[in-house]
Amino acid sequence: MSCCNTLTGIPKGCENNLGGIQNFYVICWDAVSATASNGEITGISTGTASFVEYEFSKNSSSYVEEANISLENGSTYYTTTTTLIIPRREVAKRNSLQLLAAGQQDLFIIIKDQNGLYWAQGLQNGANLTAQGEGSGVVKADGSKYSLTLTSEEPEQMPEVQQAVIDSLGLS
Repeated sequence: MSCCNTLTGIPKGCENNLGGIQNFYVICWDAVSATASNGEITGISTGTASFVEYEFSKNSSSYVEEANISLENGSTYYTTTTTLIIPRREVAKRNSLQLLAAGQQDLFIIIKDQNGLYWAQGLQNGANLTAQGEGSGVVKADGSKYSLTLTSEEPEQMPEVQQAVIDSLGLS
């Protein structure tokens, strides 16, 4: 079988490469109209809706993006799983999480990684809260917390959101 696309190489980069995420922003998926091309989001409109930020402690939260490839069926899609650890259980956070979980709603997420790049989760199909857990911990050093898992399945890898788009949304 011949190649369907012209392949390109990937040079070794010289930039610093840090793991983890810095910021997490979420909005209802149906409130977002995004323009994407070649793996980048060049415009986002939210009408009257606004992104909300979930804050978390350093070195506690991450995302994983995995390709699901079926040679038998000729299909490829990407599952992104974001895990947020929200410190300190309290009623205001509890109530906010109740709203996030209500109705298994579709969400659009922007994640800022530790390299200063922004990525969109759930662009075409939305992301969903698929698990919530944690509790008091056992010893004082454990802390009390919430653990959130948000999952999406998309036909392409997460697109990068251009800095100008982030600035226009007031998220930077």
